[in-house]
Parts: sequence; C-alpha cells; structure tokens
Amino acid sequence: MALSAAHVRIARPTDDIDRLLPFYRDGLGFEVLMRFADHEGFSGIMLGHKTAAYHLEFTQHETHRAGRAPTQDNLIIFYLPDSENYAQAVARMEEHGFPAVVSFNPYWDRCGKTFEDPDGYRVVLANMTAPHLRDV
Repeated sequence: MALSAAHVRIARPTDDIDRLLPFYRDGLGFEVLMRFADHEGFSGIMLGHKTAAYHLEFTQHETHRAGRAPTQDNLIIFYLPDSENYAQAVARMEEHGFPAVVSFNPYWDRCGKTFEDPDGYRVVLANMTAPHLRDV
C-alpha cells in the first residue's frame, strides 16, 4: 500500500486516559473505536471516526509517567473551511466545558480557536481550507 492511501494512527502516552476522554469524545465528537487494558503493561484507547483515514491513540503504562506536553505549540489542527461547521465545532467544545485558550502562535488566533486537553496538548479548529488545498 502506498503511503498516500494509508490510514494514519497518531499515538501518544498519557497519565490518565479517562481524564482525556471527555475532551476528545464529548468536546470534539470522536467515537471510541477500540479500548484495551493491560497489554504487556499498556492500556489504551483509540478515538476517531469510522470513515476517517486517521485515528488518535492514547496509551497509559502502569509504571511510566508521561507528564504534560513539552510546549504549548504541540498541535493537532483540524481545518474546517465551512463557517457553519466551524461554529458548531467551537460551540460543542464550549458547551462541554472546554474554553478556547490563547494560542502560542498568534496565527491560530486569527483563523481559529485553540483548545488545550488535560495533558496540555492543543487542538486547533481552524476556519480555513488547508493551505495545500487552496489552489486546487
């Protein structure tokens, strides 16, 4: 399979899967695709949308501390060019108790809203077309 057709898994550790779950499931509207426990010391959850070509995985190890994000510029960006879809996504985050934060890079405040998960990692909802698709 060529990489251009691959499904992407973005994985990172956390110290508390259950604390992250409301941010991604309730706030961002991701589905729980799979959950596993005590797989050689690791437990985890995969979140996403069944038809999307990506999903997020969060793992927790019984003896390893993951800690918080190393910087405020650790981002996942979702481009939502349709203003109505963007407004609904922002409203959903806010309705579930996740207020926007000031972005480390002011560019993201001009074209969207940034939200910080309980581990300090950030998600940007950008009200724009992805840059590489603008002239397509």
